[in-house]
Amino acid sequence: MERASVEWRTRHSGPGDSDSCVEIANSPTHIAIRDSKTPARAILTFPTGAFSTFLDALKSAHSTVTDFARFRG
Repeated sequence: MERASVEWRTRHSGPGDSDSCVEIANSPTHIAIRDSKTPARAILTFPTGAFSTFLDALKSAHSTVTDFARFRG
């Protein structure tokens, strides 16, 4: 997925008007996510079927994506 060829959508991951957001982009074969505060940095890209597995793993290991962000440093 090229950065310029997809439409990014913001999803809030924290309570209320939190600035803890991720952006999601879809293509026919992949789903990509990135940190909305640093969009030029790393992008996680998954084959469409693997994205649900990734989300399930986050939900079981951490209560919120914000908790997950603390571990990435």
